[in-house]
Amino acid sequence: MQQLNRTNKLTRRDFLRATAGFAGMAALAACATPSGAPGASAGGAIAAPVEITFMGWGGTEEDEGVRAAIDVFQEEEPNIQVTWLHTPENYGEKFLANIAAGNPPDTAFIGSDIYRTFIRDGVLMDITDQLKADDLLGAADYFIEPQESERCTQDAKWYGIGSCWVAPHIYYNADIFAEAGIEPPSNNPDEAWDWDHFVEVAKQLTVDVNGNHPGDAGFDPDNVDRFGVHWPTWWIPVHSIIASNDGLWIDPDTGLLAIDQPEATQAIQALADLVLVHQVMPQATAMEALGMTNTQMLENGKLAMAIDGSWALAWMHKINATLGTAALPGLKHPATNMQAHLHSALAATEHPEEAWRWVRFLATPFYQTQFCKIGLWLPSQTALMTDDGLNTWITEGVHPEGYRQIATDFVTRFGHVLYQPVGWNEASGIITPAMDAVWIGDQTAEEAMAAAVPQANEILTNS
Repeated sequence: MQQLNRTNKLTRRDFLRATAGFAGMAALAACATPSGAPGASAGGAIAAPVEITFMGWGGTEEDEGVRAAIDVFQEEEPNIQVTWLHTPENYGEKFLANIAAGNPPDTAFIGSDIYRTFIRDGVLMDITDQLKADDLLGAADYFIEPQESERCTQDAKWYGIGSCWVAPHIYYNADIFAEAGIEPPSNNPDEAWDWDHFVEVAKQLTVDVNGNHPGDAGFDPDNVDRFGVHWPTWWIPVHSIIASNDGLWIDPDTGLLAIDQPEATQAIQALADLVLVHQVMPQATAMEALGMTNTQMLENGKLAMAIDGSWALAWMHKINATLGTAALPGLKHPATNMQAHLHSALAATEHPEEAWRWVRFLATPFYQTQFCKIGLWLPSQTALMTDDGLNTWITEGVHPEGYRQIATDFVTRFGHVLYQPVGWNEASGIITPAMDAVWIGDQTAEEAMAAAVPQANEILTNS
């Protein structure tokens, strides 16, 4: 899941080039005869297992989990062999290169920012009939709804199944709070900090090499020993603060970007001001100069609070410090972004039945539970959110005390689903540099979005 913020910028031309001839491959797949009874051939001999490929990204935890899942799946389905195409770097480019070369994977991770564009381009297999006919996955209460249907369907058809849910929240070094005598934030969203209190605490926890805090005479912003907070400035964490101000990323009526509206620009500016005005957050260049990740800074006492996705718990829990978690602060109310990649079969697969069987397995309690246990995922299945279900994956030593409220209360009540519109990857080439200008103070959020959003929406309109 840590690959979420490493989206490759793929233009409309890239898609057209990569998917040229894809309709032909899909037609061939449609004409292919699905394998019949498992293991049987026309002559009654035992057939060799059908091989399907599965392409995805992910760090060590996800790689190991996928390999373990393949072993279990192949015990259950001995006539299907899954080959894992682990692609941790430049995933989007390599995925499209495989398609352009006429060698697409049978199944794959599909990023939420590209999912609807792939549906438009005919890249993904329609799995609606299989899912609705399935006794387990097709049950009315199997997935958390309506969020699952909202993210997976286009024109009432399913082209993938969400891997899980993930969402940004606070991670904090509890030892720093204890030393400072400050009450830490809570996992309970009803006790979430308002923005002013959040900023004030961040100031108290930010200290320069001479022991001064922002606002003190002599505070040296160029020689900060510890920052109060780091809030990443890519689209998932940015959407979280926009939602907390009742702003919209996408106008539901038009399907176009709405981040030039006052509620959104106010939120974007509030985030930029953590660096530019309040001096409680490091610039990206400052973190690069330190040569440390937010996890390392949290562990080494160089950072008090880190805003990051729930997936980061998989490695955050290993720090040599007392780790706490909490609901995000909000401008008007708490909010977070609900997100995750999807698992899909590709339309060009020559083995549609076997590809569906694997995608189905990836949506079973076993597969989801193993990643929830290590702190990488949050459930998208209702059974895993009950008391009994929570007890199957909340893990002592991984999930901090009270963490189940993040999954059951904060995300479910205050989560806002955002799956980017068709053409986003090209439009983001306009939006990302415009936001970069805000983060370094070259433009206000209002100025930057007023100029960039109409250009980006023109791309979306023509996509």
